[in-house]
Amino acid sequence: MSEQYKSDPIFKQISEVEIAVAQVLDKAKNLGATSAEAAMSSTSGLSVTTRLGEVETIEFNQDGALGISVYVGNKKGSASTADLSSKALDLVVNKAIEIAKYTSEDSFNGLADKNLLEFSQADLDLYHPWQVTPEQGIDFCKQAEDAALNSDDRIVNSDGASFSSHQGLRVYGNSHGLIAGFPRTRHSLSCMVIGQEGSQMERDSAYTTSRLGEQLKAATALGLEAATETLAKLSSRKLKTGKMPVVFRADIASSLFGHFISAIGGGALYRKSSFLLDSLGKPIFNKLVNVEEKPHILQGMASSPFDSEGVKTQDRIILNNGELQTYLLASYAARKLDMTPTGHAGGIHNWLVESTGGDLAKLLHTMGTGLFVTELMGQGVNIITGDYSRGAAGFWVENGIVQYPVSEITIAGNLKDIFKGIAAIGSDIDYRGSVQTGSILVEEMQVSGE
Repeated sequence: MSEQYKSDPIFKQISEVEIAVAQVLDKAKNLGATSAEAAMSSTSGLSVTTRLGEVETIEFNQDGALGISVYVGNKKGSASTADLSSKALDLVVNKAIEIAKYTSEDSFNGLADKNLLEFSQADLDLYHPWQVTPEQGIDFCKQAEDAALNSDDRIVNSDGASFSSHQGLRVYGNSHGLIAGFPRTRHSLSCMVIGQEGSQMERDSAYTTSRLGEQLKAATALGLEAATETLAKLSSRKLKTGKMPVVFRADIASSLFGHFISAIGGGALYRKSSFLLDSLGKPIFNKLVNVEEKPHILQGMASSPFDSEGVKTQDRIILNNGELQTYLLASYAARKLDMTPTGHAGGIHNWLVESTGGDLAKLLHTMGTGLFVTELMGQGVNIITGDYSRGAAGFWVENGIVQYPVSEITIAGNLKDIFKGIAAIGSDIDYRGSVQTGSILVEEMQVSGE
């Protein structure tokens, strides 16, 4: 973290929250709790939205609540409060203890083991506050909209632009003696516009996000990107139904790994509601697929020194030559499965999907003739069976060259086959999310159109 932020007021806020966490943990112990944990995430900042140059909303927000879970033997009670006064903290602990009296015994309840906790967290440089005014936020939005609307006569309307700049903190503590916290920031800008050609109308958007305000894409460039995406969809056609190769563009290719994450999460596994039961050490993907988790990337959008139970995060191999190397386990699920927690309570931390080489153009050339998907709709994915069916839009490709836009189609298959059918991963990596991947070529999927 830059030295210029060391005296920032947020560090005083973190100290105050740590004191509040210590207070509730002591109170819980005095009231007979066997163990307890408490956490608080707080966010404050500015959000602005405009449409056609007119301001629609300006919001200043400050959100956050302290939650505590107490364990009385194997019984658990939880409560929360946004008030950090001593009286309110005493009350919330009493409520949690009272709730625990009425819950059922569960031998899998409890804190994460002490030897797994992060007592010496690294600074991951996640905090870069931006002193931006509402007027500046409005100007960013207007620049993006104006750039889009002035780029082409076929851009006929706007669905608006949004800007946000937020800073926050996260503090966790438990009765093993851990109390730790850190600050973080997130800034973003987005724009969505509407295009028309003849009687057909389409809309699309673009967005940029970063820990640092100066790393956001320029507003005018973002507006032009939104316009370009929208114009490319005009005069779309339907496709004939059939089986064909499919390329998922990088920004939506990450959704395939999102389904994979759900399927190897502890909750789905111990409930036996996953199509990837008993898959540890087995080939789940094509052998060319390698995924590594790197939780400590400086300024990373999904970086964190510890998970939501205080368990230290660490570099992990998720997929090695297509073979599954780890499940994603919080403490409760780990105990149910007789395994060790993996530091994934609350989610994943920077998955890096290895490219097989070549940019998007090369990936389309490798595909030859098939479907290039740039938009997905609906949620027709069954994690229990792996069945996959989603609405889609994109482009028809012949001999590696985009021919025309397509819409009103459905792509379908089973995730097991889709994962095994990944034939190439591009170098056009999208760094904006927790899964960083290039575009993905799947050898064959069922496409339903006309």
